[in-house]
Amino acid sequence: MTIRLGDSAPNFQANSSSGNIDFYDYLQNSWGILFSHPADYTPVCTTELGETSKLKSEFDRRNTKVIALSVDEVEDHQNWIKDINETQNTDVEFPIIADKDRKVSELYDFIHPNASATATVRSLVIIDPDKKVRLIITYPASTGRNFTEILRVLDSLQLVDSHKVATPADWVYGDDVVVPPAVSTEEARKIFSKGVIEITPYLRYTPQPDI
Repeated sequence: MTIRLGDSAPNFQANSSSGNIDFYDYLQNSWGILFSHPADYTPVCTTELGETSKLKSEFDRRNTKVIALSVDEVEDHQNWIKDINETQNTDVEFPIIADKDRKVSELYDFIHPNASATATVRSLVIIDPDKKVRLIITYPASTGRNFTEILRVLDSLQLVDSHKVATPADWVYGDDVVVPPAVSTEEARKIFSKGVIEITPYLRYTPQPDI
């Protein structure tokens, strides 16, 4: 199955390091991040899960729940978490799905046969509270994720959902945003009280409206 942006994120039931879960029940009305790992006890994954744990307050502030996946057993996950906590100086509290039968990996297209017939690639999916897929990032197994970018995209998605804006290249929270083409300059000047800077008729900037 191929997952594309705008698709409904498939629900599933699975065992995890925190017990049996129903994905939708776990997410409830939060944003969600589901990310896959090629295997337990691997160095890149250990650093990623440690960084995810350390960023708990950042994800909480964005009303976002995280959940990981690996194709190993629950017991392996639980023992691996001990290693992660010790080596990364953290306390992993989010679940790691035990996907030994690769059911969830195949449901979310995390297995790429030309990369590996057995291990998942390093994919990440952001899901909004309506259970729609809003971002898909896939790295090779050898490359760790950029968590600054993940938080940046979350900020952008949540901003554009609440205001008629888009975010330009390299945007970070607090920077000026872009008025999308669907909003006329005349309308934009009424909507955005902080002002609109018109570079061209189609390229207009305005200060971030929610700060």
